[in-house]
Amino acid sequence: DLSQESAQTRAMYGIDQPQSKSFGSKCLMARRLVESGVRFVQVFSDGEWDAHSNLTKNHTEHCAATDVPIDGLLTDLKQRGLWDSTLVIWGGEFGRMPVSQGGDGRDHNPHGFVTWMAGAGIKGGVSYGELDEIGYKAAVDRVSVHDLHATLLHLLGIDHKRLTYFHNGRSFRLTDVAGNVIRPILA
Repeated sequence: DLSQESAQTRAMYGIDQPQSKSFGSKCLMARRLVESGVRFVQVFSDGEWDAHSNLTKNHTEHCAATDVPIDGLLTDLKQRGLWDSTLVIWGGEFGRMPVSQGGDGRDHNPHGFVTWMAGAGIKGGVSYGELDEIGYKAAVDRVSVHDLHATLLHLLGIDHKRLTYFHNGRSFRLTDVAGNVIRPILA
């Protein structure tokens, strides 16, 4: 029942604005779940960021729907003492190509992708990795999916090299485990 939240809290999450009401409500519910001890919470934004056409309209609308709520969530986690114990991860399905698709869209790019993290164990204000000069392919400090997973597991207190299992009759050795923790982003 979000009506029990103060007007200030509802405004902080953008629930008082039509464009951000839905996502803001989800972010506020996520904070309440975290506050009540739920260990893993996933929040989806509404609609599709997948702008193969009408990119400017698409991204303008999605940013208007998500910017205030995610700022509200991060601010609220800090104010309530949950910042140091809550890892927030923002990502999508793909990066976007650096060239237009059909004049007003951009296609998927599996070679360059942005994910940001904040909170528990993440060093604030750090950018890690770079694309090449045209924005097509990861070129400097490339991070694989295995590296990202190893880092997330590390932040959750799990050694990814010890998280192994039998698969198709094969036992993995520690040398078989892929991924390295991205130490420069850790607090």
